[in-house]
Amino acid sequence: MTGTNGRPTGGGTGGRTATGDTVAAVVRQWRAVHPDLDTGPMEIIGRVNRCAALLQQAEDAPLRRAGLSRPEFDLLGALRRTGHELTPGELARETFSSGAAVTKRLKQLTERGLVERRGDTRDRRVAHVRLTDAGRALVDGILPEQLAYETAVLSGLGLSQQGELAALLGELLGQLEGRLGGPPRP
Repeated sequence: MTGTNGRPTGGGTGGRTATGDTVAAVVRQWRAVHPDLDTGPMEIIGRVNRCAALLQQAEDAPLRRAGLSRPEFDLLGALRRTGHELTPGELARETFSSGAAVTKRLKQLTERGLVERRGDTRDRRVAHVRLTDAGRALVDGILPEQLAYETAVLSGLGLSQQGELAALLGELLGQLEGRLGGPPRP
């Protein structure tokens, strides 16, 4: 069924619709309160945010079982995939994080023995961060598991749907990065 704006409307009651989509119920509630507003953007942004939150909370995710948050793994992954030491500032840019967040995560990862920092010989204010052997082993061991988990999460979508979704999200991300000052597109 479609609404007056041509967008699909949700069915069902409570927080979930017949299709299991909680955002459709939220949109339906907003339409009842403000029928004059176009809730279309909420249908996209709300679903992206809800998917991200559910993926972060998943107890069975390999990252979670390893005691890592996604942002911590992103730092470790940046060090592994670039193959060399990075400064905290470079890590912030690589992981789209604030400097303060990177500093906090690096402290935790250092305490766990996954990364180590060394001072710059020319500028004492600069630190260089590298993976320890334990950090490298953790990343190399968990990445295949995490990719298998993510493949399973997406298995409800066909390969062509996954490709279409990836392309649409890539287009949106490129536009947002260009508009909101993210890293330049290659």
